[in-house]
Amino acid sequence: MEEVIIYGILFLALLAHLVFAARMYRIVHRDTELSFHQKNDWKLKALIFPAYYWIRYKNTKK
Repeated sequence: MEEVIIYGILFLALLAHLVFAARMYRIVHRDTELSFHQKNDWKLKALIFPAYYWIRYKNTKK
């Protein structure tokens, strides 16, 4: 039973990671102020650590 709980938690963490990365990917893609290379850089970062780089992206926009 413990394995099912652990797998469930890991699955939810993976799902949250993917949803957050996809959301950031879309927002960065729509940003017209960024160059092509900047967009690609932020998109790559969004796939690796989406929550951390989302905070950094928002702070650079202020």
